[in-house]
Amino acid sequence: MSFSARRSAAKAIPHRLFPLSVLALLCAAPAGAEEPQSLEHIEVRHHQSYRGQVPVEKLPQAVSVLGQDDFAQWSLSRFQDVLDLSSGIARQNNGGGLWDSFSLRGFPGNENMPSGYLINGFNGGRGFSGHRDVSNIEMVEILKGPGSALYGRSEPGGTINIITRKPNQTNGGYLKASAATEQQYRLEGDYNYVHSDSLMLRVNGAVQDYGSFRDEVTSEKQVLTPSVLWQVDADSSVLYEVEVLRQDQLFDRGIVVLNNNFNTVPHSRYLGEPGDKPTEIEATGHQLSYERDLGNSWHLNLGAGYRDSSLQGFSSDAELARARQGVSDDGKTLTRQRRYRDYHSEDSTARLELSGSPQILGMTHQLLLGSDAYDYELYTLLGRYRGPKGSYAINIQAPQYGVAKPGTIATLYENVESQQAVGVYLQDLIQLDPQWQLLLGVRYDSYQQRIEELVKKTVARTEDQQISPRFGLNYLLNDQITFYANYAEGFLPLSGTDYAGKAFEPELSESVEFGMKLALVSWQATLSVFDAEKSNILVSDPVNVGFSATLGAAQSRGAELELAGPLAANTDLSVSYTWLDSETLKDSINIDWGVLIPKGSALVNVPRHTLSAQLRHNLQLAGYDSEIGVRLRYQSKRLGDAVTPAYVLPSHTLWSLFATTRLTPQWQAEAVVENLLDKAWIQSSYSAIWTYPGEPRSLRLSLRYEF
Repeated sequence: MSFSARRSAAKAIPHRLFPLSVLALLCAAPAGAEEPQSLEHIEVRHHQSYRGQVPVEKLPQAVSVLGQDDFAQWSLSRFQDVLDLSSGIARQNNGGGLWDSFSLRGFPGNENMPSGYLINGFNGGRGFSGHRDVSNIEMVEILKGPGSALYGRSEPGGTINIITRKPNQTNGGYLKASAATEQQYRLEGDYNYVHSDSLMLRVNGAVQDYGSFRDEVTSEKQVLTPSVLWQVDADSSVLYEVEVLRQDQLFDRGIVVLNNNFNTVPHSRYLGEPGDKPTEIEATGHQLSYERDLGNSWHLNLGAGYRDSSLQGFSSDAELARARQGVSDDGKTLTRQRRYRDYHSEDSTARLELSGSPQILGMTHQLLLGSDAYDYELYTLLGRYRGPKGSYAINIQAPQYGVAKPGTIATLYENVESQQAVGVYLQDLIQLDPQWQLLLGVRYDSYQQRIEELVKKTVARTEDQQISPRFGLNYLLNDQITFYANYAEGFLPLSGTDYAGKAFEPELSESVEFGMKLALVSWQATLSVFDAEKSNILVSDPVNVGFSATLGAAQSRGAELELAGPLAANTDLSVSYTWLDSETLKDSINIDWGVLIPKGSALVNVPRHTLSAQLRHNLQLAGYDSEIGVRLRYQSKRLGDAVTPAYVLPSHTLWSLFATTRLTPQWQAEAVVENLLDKAWIQSSYSAIWTYPGEPRSLRLSLRYEF
């Protein structure tokens, strides 16, 4: 079957799968079902992929874990909002508000694509799956530094792994209804049904209809994530998880900033066209895993995943080319171009792992051997109308929508890219003596890539192999303090071709990190310093004008501190702080505009200082068990445009509050105030006329019923 045929067939999957999933769950959990009578209790266990039997605290690297206790009280609905709780992460270009995009330890990845992340070890970031919803998230692991020695292609800043909610042995769930300022409404729920000791089902999801502080901008989202667990026997289990998402949202590039005046227009002003109608995003994900305890500390983990996503719609974007843009001349006429996007991706993955803790030469080894493979196909079509300067324009001071009429859209590019890869990896954590632990890891990848440019009628192919090593060392000073060090290398394949029509060599990275982990009574802390470099970054070819070459390089050095623990019996504190020094290492030409970016230039949207802290306190309010909390988020100033060093985004400090009250054993009331002091702030920027403002003060009220 051709790619286009598979594409058409795959787009129908969400509509077929959604009702079938609901029907299956309803049939499995009839109203009034009694608790199953268990004859033999079998414990349900889940092993994380790429982890083997090494717990997070024993990894010689900085790891942040954000659980429901960290984000549930804030009534967060987006994965991107959860990441704000970690200081090492900064928001990047969000694709017109359509996807999640972030940098980790200063490295943002491809600024024109969603950021990559894992879902239970399976790749969930490739393609266009919209805003990842929180309703299915049990916890988020942020593993700092390159992860290519285990996961394959990876940014040097780190790897983010989402762990989803799994079926368990307890019947029950919850429904939660929320309403917020700007006419934002949301209903989410989670239900776990125990059919028997060997069969458990769970379904969670959300429906939301959101207005926005941005004029004209609205969004709708529906997400359903059913799963079923079959405990075959005491030693083996099969888990199947499904995700179905649909998101409709008006494309929004943000505001215009002239002469570094961030009040050029109100932050609510929309400068696109409501008549473009919402961009439609659909995504379907499947994950199937089999686990078996082989005995004698050995464990087998098999997995397969499939993800299909699509993005389609029109937009009216501010014209970035200075020769065609008149807004700087008269301060009001913004020239735009109308665009049409049709993106689609299919991503299939398979994985096999064997882990154990054998005794070899008198030392305990925590061994992991694995192999994985993926087949990824990406179709991208971008159409564009560019009339004469000012012909498709809008007055930024007094916008009138629907007045300017665009002409016929012509195809700018239409590409089909396919990637296939096979990897083999080995990791061993060796207990050298009671105080020293040595981590050795290596991964071999063989991949091939084919890029067909349908407009230019060219085809580029490449094949390559990469070896990614990893070395780590733990020194356990005592039961409370561990010092660690690690070194790792990574790689990331690039899309596109050079002047000669050859596919690009992959980006390469290396990183070194030193740190200390503290576990004292109920307090936990991690202090780390790191230095990472990335080479083969895509920039403009200085010899062959109009083409790209892998001549760029960047470095990010810094320090991080994370600590959490109780201040008193009913009061908890968590703090995360990051200092970054990120810069380019070579003179290079900007890939879009041909402007020289000198060595030592800052990286876009990456702050030098970030701080996230929250304080929570349990108390009695009018006789009801309650919890209140306050959160602080601070980011220092950041570069807003790579080709305009003078364009700097201002720093911001945001305060937020939450309160929850347990009204009865089943009912709970919640209130959240974001941006309490109503500060104007900027989320991220691509240029001065593609700058995305942050949300002003908002109030969200929720009522939760548990059953």
